[in-house]
Amino acid sequence: MRLEPLLKALADPTRLRIMRLLAHMELAVGELAQVLGQSQPRVSRHVRILCDASLAERRKEGSWVFLRAAIGEGSAPPLGAATARLLAVSESDDAAFAARCAEDRRHLAAIRASRQASAEAYFARHAGDWDTLRLLHSPDLPVEQALAAMLGEASLGALLDVGTGTGRMAELFAPRAERVAALDKSPEMLRAARARLDKLPSGTVDLVQGDFTALPFAAGQFDTVLFHQVLHYAQEPEQVLAEAARVARPGGQLAVVDFAAHDREDLRERHAHARLGFTDEQMMGFFADAGFAGEAVRALPGQSLTVKIWTARKTAAAHGADARLLEREEG
Repeated sequence: MRLEPLLKALADPTRLRIMRLLAHMELAVGELAQVLGQSQPRVSRHVRILCDASLAERRKEGSWVFLRAAIGEGSAPPLGAATARLLAVSESDDAAFAARCAEDRRHLAAIRASRQASAEAYFARHAGDWDTLRLLHSPDLPVEQALAAMLGEASLGALLDVGTGTGRMAELFAPRAERVAALDKSPEMLRAARARLDKLPSGTVDLVQGDFTALPFAAGQFDTVLFHQVLHYAQEPEQVLAEAARVARPGGQLAVVDFAAHDREDLRERHAHARLGFTDEQMMGFFADAGFAGEAVRALPGQSLTVKIWTARKTAAAHGADARLLEREEG
């Protein structure tokens, strides 16, 4: 981070307002234009200047591009942290600037309410199907409590929530993690997750669009990888778990929450399930092939479907294979 472009980037009232907005949440350029009452091309120009100065950064999510703050009061680099503190102090010390920021946040609250309404409408359209499915298996709360217990009491470190859906797992485990990446293939589901996660502190969870067969992360990035009711959508679960092993750190833990093997063929047609649950033998075979050592299994029976939780850890042999693959790629 360089001082001169940083100072030039902050020498504009609109860009100061943008930075204070981004201190609260990620926003799309169109949403910023709505809050600021300015044209989208004009806001895009301000965004480019802030990104060039390393004060903000862009992130693509489907056809949307979101902007988030690249600095924080408690994060590196020192110049960025000092800038974040200066902006916060300026809002508390400059009455006119504080009033302008307060008005921006009122508009921001309207955007949050719109996101929530959109998410509720989306789930309302599918509520019948989901409610029917929920009646077939054990309630959510006991499953969540069992999962939390099986993950242990220690920090989850860097957590990857694969197939985040509504964002419930990211919301539940964010307080126990250093950072959370919540991945989903569907932009509509990511928008729904964003509505749920808006109340968390800015920067707590990164929402990422991607496919679980080709995770958009470098190797060895995560201490914990979680699949909650998503592996049954995989045509090739072994490929999906191999990707999980690739992005997991040595000794990293894996948790899979899914259905025990069943014969509800209607779930293929109504809910697009590719797999009708899994046996313990299948899951442990998948784990071993991917380079995980199975640790524990727990069953939570429901009306006609049983939810199972399987946990495992990445083995040293798998880490060695990752290192050899990386060496070949770099060579």
